[in-house]
Amino acid sequence: MATISAGMVKELRERTGAGMMECKKALTETDGDIDAAAELMRKTGLAKADKKSDRTAAEGVIAIAVSGDGKLSAIVEVNCETDFVSKGDEFKNFAESVAQAALVSQPKDLDALLACTLGSDGNSVNHYRQAMVAKIGENIQVRRVNAGKTAGQFITYLHGSRIGVLVEMEGGSLDLGKDIAMHIAASRPVCISEEQVPAEQVAKEKEIFIAQAQESGKPAEIIEKMVMGRIKKYLAEVTLLGQPFVKDPDQTVEKLLQANKAKVVNFTRYEVGEGIEKKQENFLDEVMAQIKSS
Repeated sequence: MATISAGMVKELRERTGAGMMECKKALTETDGDIDAAAELMRKTGLAKADKKSDRTAAEGVIAIAVSGDGKLSAIVEVNCETDFVSKGDEFKNFAESVAQAALVSQPKDLDALLACTLGSDGNSVNHYRQAMVAKIGENIQVRRVNAGKTAGQFITYLHGSRIGVLVEMEGGSLDLGKDIAMHIAASRPVCISEEQVPAEQVAKEKEIFIAQAQESGKPAEIIEKMVMGRIKKYLAEVTLLGQPFVKDPDQTVEKLLQANKAKVVNFTRYEVGEGIEKKQENFLDEVMAQIKSS
């Protein structure tokens, strides 16, 4: 049986990022073979990642990366299970490195991002994600990504680490772009203009408005005018151009952009955990379940 030295443990820790005891255990099992120990830990990490993959990960951070000239961008959402982990430097650094990988590789979808190279060792984003699962002990997921290039400029806004906005804009100024990004973060527009609102979404809202208006007992022609007025108000509420600008509600975002000869070509707004159904758990029951299982 080989003697496991502190230097061997240190080397394995540097290669895998795992804890000291976990490294020592792997070296003991492989009789001091560092390469075999690293491979064993990789396989163990994959197994742990698979076991945790069905656990709800609704916490996390939004990370954004933009090239120096503002022509390339990437925004990602990376999730974990607890707020405690999401605030840790290791998790935040991982999310930022994923955003940088997306900026460089410009992946078309999430699968392409997970396959991107991360770091100098040639391993993929997904490899490092699995290693994080093994090390931290929580389900960690790279949930979504949007990367792109523009002839205009990309401008960003992060509200803490939970809300991120990426704006593609032509004309205007950096300050204007920041104001628009902050407005999007606060006002949650669905899209830029009325033409981009899905027809089925408008039809659904119209159906609701008609049912509400009919209860008034007014003539059909009056009901039609009431419904059209409500549809117009609804479209203004959900579109960026139609919304009152948060810093000056007396003018719409459309008027603000026109006054500054600017145009918003596209925008992405990510908020951590939106659309994820969080499982409500009783903390005491969870602790008792862990005690019983051990």
